[in-house]
Amino acid sequence: MVKISFSPATELVVHEVVEATRDDLLLERITPQGNMPLYWCNGILFSFSSVPMTEEIIKEYLKGRIHWLEVHFTRMDKHVPVISFESPEYRSTMNVKVIDTSASELHNEFVRWLKTYAKKK
Repeated sequence: MVKISFSPATELVVHEVVEATRDDLLLERITPQGNMPLYWCNGILFSFSSVPMTEEIIKEYLKGRIHWLEVHFTRMDKHVPVISFESPEYRSTMNVKVIDTSASELHNEFVRWLKTYAKKK
């Protein structure tokens, strides 16, 4: 029999937070390789970039400590699965997928923290 263990993150370290417009947030997710999704949780639309997986960062992850190098966010009341917008740069309608992560304990805690942090700024 195989033992199954669950080891959720115990800490999220956010190194930079930037409030952005919705359009800027959408544009940053468009790459030549394709459009990267955004995340939505409890009224916040956001993206994050992780720290490169060095040996030291992997050790941190295994201890339950996650690092997000940079978070960009904007407020969006309701989740929509896809946001479409006109891109002047690509001269076309672009679609960005929005993943509802409101079931994620980590994302819920992050958004709760972010709303408090944003009020203080």
